[in-house]
Amino acid sequence: MSVQRNAIIFAWILLLPALLYVTAIVAYPLVDTFILSFTDASLKKTTNWVGWANYEKIFNETFAEVIIRTFVWTFFSVSIKMIIGTFGAAMLNAAVPGRALFRVLTMPPWIVPMAIGIFMWGWMYNGQFGMISGMLQRFGVVDGPIAFLAQGSTAFWATVITDVWIGVPMVTLYMLAAMQAIPQDLYEAAWTDGAGRFYRFRRITLPLLVPSMVTMSMLSLISTFNSFDIIWILTRGGPSGETTTMIIDTYKTAIGSNKYGEGAARAVLICIFLSIFCLCYFRVTSRLSGGDKR
Repeated sequence: MSVQRNAIIFAWILLLPALLYVTAIVAYPLVDTFILSFTDASLKKTTNWVGWANYEKIFNETFAEVIIRTFVWTFFSVSIKMIIGTFGAAMLNAAVPGRALFRVLTMPPWIVPMAIGIFMWGWMYNGQFGMISGMLQRFGVVDGPIAFLAQGSTAFWATVITDVWIGVPMVTLYMLAAMQAIPQDLYEAAWTDGAGRFYRFRRITLPLLVPSMVTMSMLSLISTFNSFDIIWILTRGGPSGETTTMIIDTYKTAIGSNKYGEGAARAVLICIFLSIFCLCYFRVTSRLSGGDKR
């Protein structure tokens, strides 16, 4: 009995540094933000307890539009990245000449510093000297310059395209690694039975990639949902708030307007959404692994 108790104590001693780290880096900021969301904290010296007032303020028509826009932006961005990344990985995994070169060419969007890549896209979106507008005019698609970032509809999709460009390499390499982990015996047996390339991809590759696709989708979803740099550098949430997502709105409220209490309430809401996503992910992966027998 004493040996077992000593083993438990020793285990807690080993876990203590990790527990302290998690408490200091994760738990304390979360608790402090949650408490702050119930106050009117700002640059003023006194801070008053306001209860649920900050949460009542954010559940208005304007913020509801921000929530919907965030989910739409995340859905399209993640979906496009997964589609392009999966099929791109399939092509890179195929036995074609120059495959190594194609793999190298997928890296620049990931290697280039994010800020530089975003500024590059901002230059291409420019209506006066941007490459995209210039090419459309040269080929007669449009009659005049298009300021993509100055119009709500085009600015929204411009940020989506930029996020896809930055995120596709990671998805491609992840899915490529997952494809290479599939036993080649399955493909050889299917090829012996006369199965074509598309049939093998549809009946062997895709089903075996489902766990990896779920994991990559969740990682991409969390990253995209919290994406700040792309929208802030390109549009700062404009024009007229058409590209303002929850993370941008939180920053504008807490840092831009110095309303720390209201900003904390928005941050708590983002944390709740991401927690729900993670719970759904764990549920799905549990079913895929056979852990849930119900």
